[in-house]
This record gives sequence, C-alpha cells and structure tokens, in this order.
Amino acid sequence: MKFFKKLRNDEQGATAIEYGLIAALIAVAAISAMSALGTQLSTTFSKVSTTMATKN
Repeated sequence: MKFFKKLRNDEQGATAIEYGLIAALIAVAAISAMSALGTQLSTTFSKVSTTMATKN
C-alpha cells in the first residue's frame, strides 16, 4: 500500500511526460514550418529557372 501512495505522489514521471509533449509539439511546429519554407523555396527556384531559361 505504501508503494502505491509513494507512486501516486511521485511527480517525476508526469514531468517527463510534459517535457516529451512539449518536445513533440516543437517538432511538429518545426516540421510544418520547414515544409512551408521548402515549398516556398521550390517555387522561387522554379521562377528563377524559368526566367533564366527565357532570357538565354
């Protein structure tokens, strides 16, 4: 019984889970930002390539 009381009062596991959730949220935000930036860069390079091809 003491084990369960001690386990219930232990907050280290909760803190680790919270840090894991924060890290996952940051990773999702970074991936979506990089994906949007990648699409934007691809569009920009396509425009530059088209412009260079038509001027030659």
